Amino acid sequence: MSDSPDPQQPFPQPPPAQPYPPSAPTQFNPQIRPPAWQGQQDTPYAGLPQAPPVAPDFGYGQPVPPGMHLDQESGLALPQGTELASPGRRIGAFFLAIPLVIVTLGIGYIVWGLIAWGNGQTPALQVLGMRCYRPETNRVAGFWWMALREVVGRIADGILSIITLLTSFILMLSTRERRTLHDMVAGTVVLHDPNKVLSS
Repeated sequence: MSDSPDPQQPFPQPPPAQPYPPSAPTQFNPQIRPPAWQGQQDTPYAGLPQAPPVAPDFGYGQPVPPGMHLDQESGLALPQGTELASPGRRIGAFFLAIPLVIVTLGIGYIVWGLIAWGNGQTPALQVLGMRCYRPETNRVAGFWWMALREVVGRIADGILSIITLLTSFILMLSTRERRTLHDMVAGTVVLHDPNKVLSS
């Protein structure tokens, strides 16, 4: 007896394909959901906790607080009547401090500075109508924040001499918020406040 198949005998055929149930998702109807089983609510995601509602003014749509305006360059909300101090004005304050120290014999500049810190200023910033402001709290930098900026921040500026001074200068010119290293230490930006709206 030979094990080879008889060429005259037809091969067995598989049973005909069964169609998918009407509710089963296929490549032609992937969005059809199967019917709910007994006891299940016929709603999507039944039994799952709902996400908390999102406030309508959340994120980028959040309105600017009253009395503030959105500075387009930095993206900061700043008080009305103020703007980020320009690089030229910042550089001017740096060089103005030198003759002020000479004229006041040094000790006068220190006393003047301690008084000005309470208003978020240094003597040079005060002369040029500028003020240090903390966007994190929407307030003028107080005495202790100014002490942090002018003592610890200046040490950071000069820790590597010309290298860190130059780095601080480049950061002021290139960053959107025009912050130097000592501004970063205290979390401040320098605003031009020509109408003294922040003096009160």
